[in-house]
Amino acid sequence: MKKIILSVAILSLLGSVSHAQEKKQAAPTATATSTLSPENISFKSESYDFGNIEEGPAAEHVFTFTNTGKEAIVIQRVQPSCGCTTPDWTKDPIAPGKTGMIKASYGTQGRPGPFEKTMTVFTNAGTKMVTFKGSVEKAPETSVPQNSSVMRAN
Repeated sequence: MKKIILSVAILSLLGSVSHAQEKKQAAPTATATSTLSPENISFKSESYDFGNIEEGPAAEHVFTFTNTGKEAIVIQRVQPSCGCTTPDWTKDPIAPGKTGMIKASYGTQGRPGPFEKTMTVFTNAGTKMVTFKGSVEKAPETSVPQNSSVMRAN
């Protein structure tokens, strides 16, 4: 009796596993073909040079673009190349012929020296990349607040 119950249990288990492995075919859906491509995102400029900037306040630049396509463009996300850059962008769909923006804010505090950063823009039209660069001039020691919570041993 135990052998029969065990056999039935094993067969049931194998049957459910093999059933789970079967590929389910999705019902056919209507696929809309989009005419959008990354070329439909026409930036005024895809790069920006801050030149020499002071350490401290964030350096900001707004990249503007025009939708040259025949459908609305939606920016899904903007991925900066590192955590020192904070992006912001037009959240609403950009209609054909209209403009949108992507703002880059680079934190300069504690980052003296040259930099070159990128932001990847993911849209329903494809992916584009914008870049910015510059050089952060170290702030004078007297203008930078000292951290008194750290003890120094000499």
